Amino acid sequence: METPIISVVGKSDSGKTLFLEKIIPALKSRGLKVGTIKHDVHGFDIDKPGKDTWRHKEAGANLVLISSPYKIALIKDVDEDKELDELQELYVKDVDLILTEGYKSGDKPKIEIFRPSKHETKLCDPEEDEILTTVINEEQEEESAIFPPAEIEEVVEIILEYLSTNKDKK
Repeated sequence: METPIISVVGKSDSGKTLFLEKIIPALKSRGLKVGTIKHDVHGFDIDKPGKDTWRHKEAGANLVLISSPYKIALIKDVDEDKELDELQELYVKDVDLILTEGYKSGDKPKIEIFRPSKHETKLCDPEEDEILTTVINEEQEEESAIFPPAEIEEVVEIILEYLSTNKDKK
C-alpha cells in the first residue's frame, strides 16, 4: 500500500515551516510515523565544506551516503526534478504519512497556509486542487501564538479522517 501524501502549500512567507513544526509532533502523539519531503526550486546544499562527505562530493562522487546509528543522509546528483510519487517509491519507507512542504502544482491533497497580512489572495484554486483545509496565519506578537494547539488539533482530526477514508483506496 502506498503511503499517503499531503502537501502543505502556501505563498512565500505564509508560515508553512512553522505549521509543519507544530503539526508533526501532534500527529506523532497520535501514534503516526511521519515523513516529510521539502521541495526547493532554487537548489540547496546540506553538506558543509571541509567535512568528509563534502570532500567525497568535491572529488566527483555522484552519490554520497552517510550513516550513523541514528540517521542516514543521501546526497545524489539527479538530472531532473523528481515527482513526488517517484521520491516516495525510491526513498520514503516505514512511515504512515508523508507531508510535503511545497509541491503546490502537484496532484496531492493540500493544506493551504494563508497569511492575509502578506498576501491578497490564496494560492490554491478550489476547482482544480483537492484542498483538505485552509489554515489562516493570523498576525501575532509572539510566534508561539501562531497556529494555537486547538487549531492544530482540528487539522490533525481532518488528516486522520482523510487517512481513514482513503486507506482502502490505494
